[in-house]
Amino acid sequence: MSENYTIKNNEEIKEFNLTTYEDNRGFFYEAYSKTLSDSINVQFKQDSVSYSKKGVVRGLHYQWAEPMGKLVQVISGRIIDYAVDIRDSSRSYGKHWSYDLSKENRKCIWIPPGYAHGFEALEDSIVLYKCTAYYNPDAEGAINFYDKAFGIKTYFSPDRAIISEKDRTACSFFEYSKNPRFLWEIQDK
Repeated sequence: MSENYTIKNNEEIKEFNLTTYEDNRGFFYEAYSKTLSDSINVQFKQDSVSYSKKGVVRGLHYQWAEPMGKLVQVISGRIIDYAVDIRDSSRSYGKHWSYDLSKENRKCIWIPPGYAHGFEALEDSIVLYKCTAYYNPDAEGAINFYDKAFGIKTYFSPDRAIISEKDRTACSFFEYSKNPRFLWEIQDK
């Protein structure tokens, strides 16, 4: 596993470039090793896989009871992955970051707890999530992906996207902000 990663406009979200070995047979890479989890100081509890057709929009999801961090990578296809800081009082509260993840670039993204997560599938895609907590349907929430408060430049407009009713009717960021699920104390660095 490559220990190399870059930080893209955020000190907590990490983008890992996985070392790939290619020859005339195809390619090989380590999708995960303990070295990676040690570098971000987490233990993973669950792997989840989703398949999304081109045009699917998922999110923005979060889990507050035993908050869930996610290591996200694309096994097949291509997505634009989004993370939004939803920790009240954080210096970057309400800001978003986007990452182009694909089978070809073999990158993975670490999204820590306290961030809402979602993506747009630019192709039919299989996405692997390594999660730091078990899924808890009684403690999950969603913020509307298309909320203009974030300024996300989307590939698929709401009328063209394939989106679940739950995500389509998710609360606005303003509504979330009235009762935030993640309270965060600013720390001096």
